[in-house]
Amino acid sequence: MADITSKGTEELQKTIADKREALRVFRFGAAGSRSRNVREGRELRREIAQHLTELRAREIASTKLARPGKTA
Repeated sequence: MADITSKGTEELQKTIADKREALRVFRFGAAGSRSRNVREGRELRREIAQHLTELRAREIASTKLARPGKTA
């Protein structure tokens, strides 16, 4: 998780796009075969969620900094 927080926003967005493409390839590739590593799909979804969570946390943090008088 520490490597995610050290990445820049653009790099996180690029990584998300790459992982989404890998997940798409995984899903369509699994249609014809039965013996697939199902853990691979689970790990891709998990990593995408972690990256999206980090992006959202940064967005919330920047919003709170922009409006110091407001409380959530």
